[in-house]
Amino acid sequence: MSRFLMATSVAVFLAAGSALAADDKPLPPPNAKKLSDIIAKVEQRDGFQYVKEVDWDDGAYIVTYYTADKAKVQITYDPVTAEPK
Repeated sequence: MSRFLMATSVAVFLAAGSALAADDKPLPPPNAKKLSDIIAKVEQRDGFQYVKEVDWDDGAYIVTYYTADKAKVQITYDPVTAEPK
């Protein structure tokens, strides 16, 4: 019984490990600004209403937000400078 339990535990652990490895996206560099600082800049933009989505792709943050007049805005930010690219 204990061998069965041990074998099952190992199988679950290995399956979970490979599932976690599949989500191996690159991380922002160690000297990157805090994401909250970048969002604070977005919130100061004219007509800002709300943030819809923030993505990390190709070494940059992609922030999608809407304005008070319902316009969709998408801006790519450099993670180190926190400035738009």
